[in-house]
Amino acid sequence: MNRAEQPSRRSVLAVAVVAAVTGATAPAFAAQGPADTSDRTPGARPIDYHAWTTYSEWSSGTVQGTRPVAGHRPGLVFDVPAGRNDYTDPHTGTTSTWEYAIWTGPVHRLAVPATEVVASWNAHTPDGTWLQAELQGTYSDGSGTPWYVMGRWAAGDRDIKRTSVDGQTDGKSTIWTDTFVIDDASSGLRLASYRLRLTLYRKPGTQLTPTIWRVGAMGSDIPDRFTVPASVAGPARELAAPRYSQEIHKGQYPQFDNGGEAWCSPTSSQMIIEYWGGRLTPEQLSWVDPSYADPQVDHAARFTYDYQYQGCGNWPFNAAYAATYQDLQGVVTRLASLSDLETLIAAGVPVMTSQSFLETELTGAGYGTSGHLMTVTGFTEHGDVIAGDPASPSDEAVRRVYLRREFENIWLRTKRYNASGKVVSGTGGICYLYFPADPSPLQREALAAVGVR
Repeated sequence: MNRAEQPSRRSVLAVAVVAAVTGATAPAFAAQGPADTSDRTPGARPIDYHAWTTYSEWSSGTVQGTRPVAGHRPGLVFDVPAGRNDYTDPHTGTTSTWEYAIWTGPVHRLAVPATEVVASWNAHTPDGTWLQAELQGTYSDGSGTPWYVMGRWAAGDRDIKRTSVDGQTDGKSTIWTDTFVIDDASSGLRLASYRLRLTLYRKPGTQLTPTIWRVGAMGSDIPDRFTVPASVAGPARELAAPRYSQEIHKGQYPQFDNGGEAWCSPTSSQMIIEYWGGRLTPEQLSWVDPSYADPQVDHAARFTYDYQYQGCGNWPFNAAYAATYQDLQGVVTRLASLSDLETLIAAGVPVMTSQSFLETELTGAGYGTSGHLMTVTGFTEHGDVIAGDPASPSDEAVRRVYLRREFENIWLRTKRYNASGKVVSGTGGICYLYFPADPSPLQREALAAVGVR
C-alpha cells in the first residue's frame, strides 16, 4: 500500500476545494468553543495525541442538536435536528436529504506545534446514519485554516460510500487523503492549535443516531531524518495473535482494490481485532465467496475501503473499522521509539506499524515496498522484532523475526532513498493502536506512557 509516495496513488490536489465537495459540506459552523487547557505540559516527545472520550469532555464542546450521554462508555448522540442538508454522493451520483446535528470541540493547543495532523474516531453508525469529521486550526503565524474534511464515514456502505475528500488546500497546508500536512515545513510554519467538528447525519423523520465514543487527533513535528538513534532492547515477550496472509487474496474483489499487496492494512487490522476477541458471524460473512479462505479479511477490506483513495489504506478508516467491534477502541498515532512499542507489548497491546523500505534494508522480508502495514506482536530475547507480516505467501509464513536495528530505522525515519536513488518520504513512526474500551490498569498505564488516554 503506497503511502510513502502519495501522488502515485492519490489524485493530484487542486488549488481549491472542488465545487461538488464544497456544496456537500456541513452548514455554517458553531461559534468557537472554549480553549482546552488539559495535557499541555511540554515534553521531549515530538508527538501530541489528544482525544475527547468522557462525558465532561463531550460536554466541553459547542452543540447544535447533539448531546453527550453518560454511562459505561460515554459518547455523543443526535438529539434534535439542527437542519437538513442535501448530499450528492460523488461515488454513486445519488442525491439524498439528511437531517444533521453538530458538535464542535474546544480548541486544543498542541504541546508540539505540528507539521502533520491525523484525526481518528470511534463510532457506531447504524444503517440510515453517517458522520463527517472536520478539522480547523490556527497556524503559528496567527492565521487560520479553513474547515478541512477529514472523512465522511459510515460503518456500512448502503447509505453513502465512505470517502476522503481530495482538493483541499489553502496554500499553506493540504489534506493528503487522511493527513493534514504543512506544505513547506522548512518555512518554520506550524499548526499551533486545532479544533474538531463532527456532523452527525440521519434519515429525516427517524430517531436514528450515530454514537461517537472517541474523537481525537495526533499532531507531530518529526524532524527530517534518514536514520534514527539505536534503542536499548527491553524485555522479551510474544503475544499470541492470529496470522493472516494478504497474498492468498490476490485477485479477490477488484472493486475493493483486488486483494494482495493492496490489503496489508485491513489484513493487519483483522489480525489484531481477533487478538482482542473480535469475531464476525456467518451472516456478516455471507456475502464473501465461500471458496475464499479467511473471509474475514475480505470483509475488513470492504469495510475499510475509501472510495476516493480507491484503496483500503486510509488510516482513520481502519481505526474506525476496529471500533465497530464490541468494546474495542482504535486510534492512529505515532510512537517515538521501539521502547514505546516494547512498553505496549509488555502490557499485552500489539501494534500495527507502517513502514517503507528497499528489499536490502530489511533482512528476511524478501521484498521492498513504498508503504506497508504489518503487526508487531513481540520481541525476542535479543530485542529483535516479532512481526505478523501479511506480505507472506501463506498464513503459516506470516510470523517473521526482523532485526531490531533495521526495523526501527525503516519504521521511524522520515526520509529514505528509493530504488532509483531519489529521496522520498518515510512514515515517521505511524501506527494503529487497538485496545479494549475498558483497558486493564497495566494497559491503561502503557497507553498513557505513549500519549494515548
